[in-house]
Amino acid sequence: MEQSAQQARQLDGLASAPVPSPSPFAAFGMPGPGGSAPAASPQPRPILELEGETYEDELDALSDWVDDFLLPVYGAEVTTAAPWCLQWQEHNDVVAWLHALWLAYQQHKDPETGLSGMLVWHRDFLAHAIAAIRGPGGPLSACMTSPDRPSHRLLPGPKPSARTADKSDEPDGDLAA
Repeated sequence: MEQSAQQARQLDGLASAPVPSPSPFAAFGMPGPGGSAPAASPQPRPILELEGETYEDELDALSDWVDDFLLPVYGAEVTTAAPWCLQWQEHNDVVAWLHALWLAYQQHKDPETGLSGMLVWHRDFLAHAIAAIRGPGGPLSACMTSPDRPSHRLLPGPKPSARTADKSDEPDGDLAA
């Protein structure tokens, strides 16, 4: 009975007249005759591209999601095989990974993704991101490996490439003959 009711709702939705738009070309992002293009919805940006208050607000929202949802559900035990850092917000690579994971979560929990949306998130995003972040050789490997010994250490990253270093040694405008 429930399936029949759901199918009836779908048929009603398909049979209803479409919402009139100011332009017959609006679905293609094109203006109609004498009209302007529809406003584009803002696109999410990677968190490390944000600055100032915008970055802080996004990091606060991300921290809430990590602390209130991700860690209680998927945090697992802290071990040498799965380290964690209470100051993860200071690890830019971890912030970038978790932000991307959060954006994917928001996309895949949307009902329009269908019934398998969250399974796709688990399979394609969660497992890979957690393995990269919390792996024994990952960005948190120098941090807490036991809840009894909280630890935080930022590992140094690679030096600039030789090409970049060579350019800084050359005087501007001089070309070697």
